[in-house]
Parts: sequence; structure tokens; C-alpha cells
Amino acid sequence: MNIVTVGIDLAKNVFALHGVDQSGKAVFIKPKVVRGQLLETVANLPPCLIGMEACSGAHYWARQFSRFGHTVKLMAPKFVAPYRMSGKRGKNDAADAAAICEAVTRPNMRFVPVKDVDQQAILCLHRTRQGFIEERTALYNRLRGLISEFGIVLPQKVERLRREIGAHLEALPGWANRCVGDLLVHADRLNERIDEYAPKEVLLGDDKAIAEAAKQDQRSRRLMQLPGIGPTTASALVASLGGGHDFKNGRQLAAWAGLVPGQYSSGGKARLGRITKAGDAYLRSLLVMGARAVLSGLGEKLDRFSRWARNLAERRGYWKAAVAIAAKNLRLAWAVMHYGEDFRLTTE
Repeated sequence: MNIVTVGIDLAKNVFALHGVDQSGKAVFIKPKVVRGQLLETVANLPPCLIGMEACSGAHYWARQFSRFGHTVKLMAPKFVAPYRMSGKRGKNDAADAAAICEAVTRPNMRFVPVKDVDQQAILCLHRTRQGFIEERTALYNRLRGLISEFGIVLPQKVERLRREIGAHLEALPGWANRCVGDLLVHADRLNERIDEYAPKEVLLGDDKAIAEAAKQDQRSRRLMQLPGIGPTTASALVASLGGGHDFKNGRQLAAWAGLVPGQYSSGGKARLGRITKAGDAYLRSLLVMGARAVLSGLGEKLDRFSRWARNLAERRGYWKAAVAIAAKNLRLAWAVMHYGEDFRLTTE
């Protein structure tokens, strides 16, 4: 069989494969391949282009298939969906595999960089920490809702909530008092776990998980020289982007992260709206928080970057300046990762 392209619909236990030849004719169709047979099936294929959706397990399978000489490309599922609907095939595993096979050959398709084991391990730290933070937020919202049933309404800010709730505990009936106490104890435990991964203000000497991972990676140490990028952001950037070689320039990376204005242009007239908020929301939030830290710490700094940030905030306002600084930091981060050079602030 002269197979040149294969689309694989990933799943937990049963996979579907669809292969075509040079002319696009289907010559290899496997609607049901169990998990234990998938690696052997792909290993017996001649070296070809393999397309998959970037879902659970995709990076693992991409690394495995590359060992057999295949070229593996991952795509966001939302970019594959139009090709499934165009064929009027309905929604099933075989149709998904055929759509993936067609989508991976499109010249303008955007692909997801394949991550190595170390990158995925670092991302586990970030995902776990973020999960703890979300659980803590949900816990405080639950606590506020419970005490509001007894006419006690406290501020949303966590520090004020913890400070003021003690005066109201005696007013709660027995079981309610116990529940609120248990929630507060659980929140303290979550705070401890979050600090074990990365505290709010972390120094490179601290033996915390994310900070330690950033300290051990040369690329992360370079990124931390940028204003507004600390261990957490640097570690997340390296784990998500590697060396940044999947992007032609920093501008393309900023567009991938959703930090550029959306375009609504027609008839030769350019119309720019708010930022697109595409890509990784976690990375974007870290960059924006770092940009806010830059604005709050400007003071009387006279280096070129600080002067630019100060003038931008005065001309366009705080939030637009924060987003602009985040976008600039990401473009600088691409240059640092791509060229492997240190960043230096200048006063010119």
C-alpha cells in the first residue's frame, strides 16, 4: 500500500485509522483498533505523515509514532471539525479519522507543538497548582454562600473574609458553626499545598517545586531576566513552548496567545477590536499579572523598558498598557528562547 497520510482518531481504548495515497484515495481504513494493537499497527506502516487531534494522550502517542520514522502533527479539535462536516459524514470515529487525515494536509493548518516528557512533567506542576487555586476559590464562594443564609454578608477579598468571619462564628447555630470551621481548616490546608508548589513571592533560593524546576533550566533563568516574568511564568513558557521554534517570530507567538487585537476588516477599511483571547488562557493570565507587577513597580526607573511602559500607561490607560506589556514580554520571551541570548535592560 502506498500510504502517504494517516489520520488517527484518539480515544482511551478503541482507535480509528484512515490512510490515503498520493492522490487522496482511501487505501487504509481501520475503524476499530484496540489500544494494545495501535503501536504495532502504526509500526507496520511505511513512514508517512500522521495527523491527530491535540487531546488527552496525543503528545505521548506522537513521541511513540516518531520513533518509527513517521512525521506526526497535532491539531486543535476545533480546526478539524469543519472538515468532518464538509463531507456530510456525520459524527463517528471513522468520520473523525477521515476528517483528521484531510485536515492535516491543508497548507494553512495551524499545528500544536509536540511536547517532550520533561515539558509535560513541568506542566503537571502548573496544572496541579492551578487546580488547588480553583478549589480554594470555590471553597470560599461556598463558605460565603452558606453564611449569607444566616444574614452574614462579608467582603469578597479573602484576607478581609478571614479577618472578619471570626466575629460572626458565635452567631451561627451549632452545625453551621462546625461546617464553617471545617471549611476554614480545609482552606488553610489548600494554602499550604499551593505554597509547596509556588508561593506568591518566591526567590530562586526557595526549595519550592516550580521555583526549583525554573532554577534548574537555563532557558527559564534567561526568561526571568525579563521584567514581569518570574519562576512560575518562565517555567510555564518553557514547558508550553520549548525553544519557540514552532513560531516564525514573536508577533506570531503573541497572536497564538490571544494578546493581539481581533480584526473585523472589510472593504479595505481596517477595524481592530479587543484582544482575541485565543490560545492558552493560563499563559495569558500569567503574562498579564506580570505586566501589572511591572506597572506597580515602575517608580522612577529610567531604563528604556520602564520609560516606555510609563508613557504607555499615561497615554492609553492602565489596562491597555498591561496587555501591551504582556504582549511585548511574550515577544521578548520568544527572542530569548529562539536565539538563546540573555536579556539586558538599557538606559538609551
